[in-house]
Amino acid sequence: MIEEKIKELGFELPLAAKPLAVYVPAKQVGNLVMTSGQVPLLNGEIKYKGKIGKDLTEEDGIKAAQVCALNCLATIKDLIGSLDKIEEIVKLTVFVNSPEDYSSHPKIANGASELLLNIFGEKGKHVRSAVGVSGLPLNSAVEIEMIVKLKD
Repeated sequence: MIEEKIKELGFELPLAAKPLAVYVPAKQVGNLVMTSGQVPLLNGEIKYKGKIGKDLTEEDGIKAAQVCALNCLATIKDLIGSLDKIEEIVKLTVFVNSPEDYSSHPKIANGASELLLNIFGEKGKHVRSAVGVSGLPLNSAVEIEMIVKLKD
């Protein structure tokens, strides 16, 4: 049902990306699943590279955040088998590659937050941090970590 909702919204759940270094993409602890940081990787390459507000527009950043959120969900699905096992989205940490004077990080993070709200409804509401950083792996525009709670 969750994957059908993603398609209804005009998005596609990608295949889970392989780790870029020595870590696991997602880990379950009790009824929580945490993802490693997911970048806007599509078909094996970074779709949005550079700094938001310098190399890329805010609209690009919002789209990059959506791709990152979908990659988080793909990683979770790869671990647990079905997104329908998710009870709620608990937390997002959104890292925005941006110049020193950029301050609209929450606007970029909303790309992911609003998508999750549209997919999961009230269960998609979550706590969040939006942080500006001077650089991200592979010059990604955005990186997102997600924590979800699974149904009992």
